[in-house]
This record gives sequence, C-alpha cells and structure tokens, in this order.
Amino acid sequence: MKIVIINYGAGNIQSIMFAIERLGFHAVLSNDPDEIRAADKVIFPGVGEASYAMKMLKESGLDSLIPTLTQPVLGICLGMQLMCHHSEEGDTTGMGIFDVNVYKYTNKVKVPHMGWNTIYNLKSDLFKDIAENDYMYLVHSFYAPLCKETIATTNYELEYSSALENKNFFGTQFHPEKSGDVGEQILKNFLLLNSNF
Repeated sequence: MKIVIINYGAGNIQSIMFAIERLGFHAVLSNDPDEIRAADKVIFPGVGEASYAMKMLKESGLDSLIPTLTQPVLGICLGMQLMCHHSEEGDTTGMGIFDVNVYKYTNKVKVPHMGWNTIYNLKSDLFKDIAENDYMYLVHSFYAPLCKETIATTNYELEYSSALENKNFFGTQFHPEKSGDVGEQILKNFLLLNSNF
C-alpha cells in the first residue's frame, strides 16, 4: 500500500510517520501531484497558522489538487480546518471539502484547548473498535461547529466537530498520532478503509 503524507511545511509530519511505522506500514513525504494522485491513502497534516499554511498550499498548487483526490484522504488538526470553507484564523478561505466554517473560541475559556478530551457520538468506520468517550489529544484555538458531516463530537466551551467525513475525505481535530493506542487504532482504521467511494 502506498501512503503519502503531503509535505507543505506542516509541523507534525515526523510523529505521523513514526505512528504509521509502528503499525507496520511505510509512508513517504511528497508534494509531487503525480505521486499524491497515485497513492492508495493520503494524509494531510497541519500544525501552524491557517493563512500561512494556505499560502504554502497555493504556491505548490496543492490547494486545487487535494479536493480532486478520489482515494481516502485524512486531514489532521489544521489539515482538517483547511478542508472547511473558511477559517476565522487569518480570515482564510479553505478548500470547501467540508460544508462548515471554522471559528475561534471566545475568551471565556483557555486557548489553545490543549490536552486530553473525549470523543463521542462516533459515526464512521474510522472509529471501528473505538469506544464512546475514549480520550484523544488536542491542541487548537479554533473549532468547526457540529454539522451534517460531523462523525465525532467533543465538548470544550461548546460541542464541536472533532471529526468530519464527506465521501472519501476525513478530518480529525485531534492528533491520532499523539493519542496512544486509541489514536493508532484510528490511523490503522483509516489505512485499512476500502478505497471505493
């Protein structure tokens, strides 16, 4: 199986590669459109600021490539947020894969929302063998509200989408690669998903 991690300057690439290797798979880093299109599974990571990350994607043409992919694609953290319509972070226009906008938490709660929190209302094969209210690791100051594409919910100030799914596209606000055995099971589930969408 060919697994490509999109390389556009995002920050959590090494931890994702190590998690995939622990599962017995091999991933390559690439920003080459042909290599990304040829992959069986694509992981779109993200750590950083939305407008800068989108600028990097536009410079390489990846902002227009990613929405055309037909194999399973997993966006992680900022990667998921950039797959939404718009983010309040840097007034950033996203790729519109998920039909939801991204908003900043109010000053009523500590931001970033950092640490372990539960996921529940699980609704996807991505969560096979995952229990309701399992804990995942999160670091974020912006969130996607609940919407028709929500497949997991977390509560911090309000209930929000901690995972999204639209056809072959998946997104997690949490970091599966930093979430211990439960997170690795989610990564494994993604890698074993049927590619026919």
